[in-house]
Amino acid sequence: MRKLLIVTYDISNPKRLRKVFKAMKGFGQHLQLSVFRCDLTDMERFEMIGLLQGLIHHDEDQILLIDLGASDGRTHRVDSIGRVVPRERREPRIF
Repeated sequence: MRKLLIVTYDISNPKRLRKVFKAMKGFGQHLQLSVFRCDLTDMERFEMIGLLQGLIHHDEDQILLIDLGASDGRTHRVDSIGRVVPRERREPRIF
């Protein structure tokens, strides 16, 4: 079962910030500066968490994962004020 997650992060070091951003591009859609929308299986979620845990400094950085529930059969909508959020491309991913 796939779940929709909002992942947001606050990374205090620019080098680690770039690494986290680059890693997140492989897991979801970039919505804003440090916010991604991810549609992941449990396995993909664990893979992402494991990767991120190795990139951050645990006393200085923070990553929040907000679980919005099952994504199968649901239409997700992101409303915005200002610039339009590009539509998410749904296609198979190879990791």
